[in-house]
Amino acid sequence: MTVRGPGPAPPPVDFTDFYQAHFHRLAVQLYAYLGDHAEAQDLTQEAFCRTLERWERIGTYDDPSAFVRRVAWNLATSRLRRIRTAVRHLARQREEHVPGPEPDRVVLLAALAKLPEAQRRAVVLHHLAHLTVAEIADQAGVPEGTVKSWLSRGRTALARHLTDREEAHRA
Repeated sequence: MTVRGPGPAPPPVDFTDFYQAHFHRLAVQLYAYLGDHAEAQDLTQEAFCRTLERWERIGTYDDPSAFVRRVAWNLATSRLRRIRTAVRHLARQREEHVPGPEPDRVVLLAALAKLPEAQRRAVVLHHLAHLTVAEIADQAGVPEGTVKSWLSRGRTALARHLTDREEAHRA
């Protein structure tokens, strides 16, 4: 997320046009990350609401979508942490058996859920959001080599998870 240097500010981008151009793409990224379509849309909406509150400033950024994307991903990560904490608390309260996913569930989402958070995020951003390694590194605040490592390990783990599942269905 870069703020323009000295000089005349660019003409402001219309927020409605910005929202329409970026909402769906970001909601799809969060859906792949969270596995919950409604939650992904809610968090994407929240990120855009927060962006709207600061639109006079954010609208002048070189890439305002980077700001809204970071806010949305931060909200999603916070949501996952809260869910994990709640699940751990409930698990201590009572044992509850939940049936596994139905056979017709989306295989990719199940495999993505098995990846460590950093690898899952890198794979989703690179392959579904079509961000470059450099863009992911900038967003995560890590070196590009770290992102390459996450992608490599994530792809290897995904291939293993998908192959294991395919072999289990054949047996």
